[in-house]
Amino acid sequence: MFLKTELQWNVVIPAESLDAKGLMLQKAIVIRLLDDFSKRKATKDLGYLLALTTVEKIGEGKVRQHTGDVLFPVTFSAISFKLFRGEILEGVVHKVLKQGVILRCGPIENVYLSSSKMPDYNYVPGENPIFLNDKMSKIEKGVTLRFIVIGAKWLEAEREFQALVGLHADYLGPVS
Repeated sequence: MFLKTELQWNVVIPAESLDAKGLMLQKAIVIRLLDDFSKRKATKDLGYLLALTTVEKIGEGKVRQHTGDVLFPVTFSAISFKLFRGEILEGVVHKVLKQGVILRCGPIENVYLSSSKMPDYNYVPGENPIFLNDKMSKIEKGVTLRFIVIGAKWLEAEREFQALVGLHADYLGPVS
């Protein structure tokens, strides 16, 4: 699910980047904010940070005594992507294993669909392994699947989410 949120971060501008012209200072603040935003990647509460939409307010700068750098409080709006239990989403299969498949869904690289959560599908080994059901529906590398989110886990060290999903509801499975 996509979320729109308002955030407040502190942006530090190095002393050598300061200019007497206010427009150049505003540009430096926005560039530093965008740089910080892209490095953050994701948070446990908001999910993956996708886009900074608008800068609402740039507060008054405070000079840091030892360095001469200036700290500006900045309020801005952003869009993020986070998985929620029970949500129906689509992802693309990028690995087929005997135990299940790994999908990509938006910015999330590790979405796991266990073979036990694929009713009626059987593993078919080979050079390009697949899961096949009685109706000849295939789950293979490159296929888009509609699935339900069973659970998501935040990994602090990697700053990313992992998800467990299933196909145990109506209208789930390969998308034509």
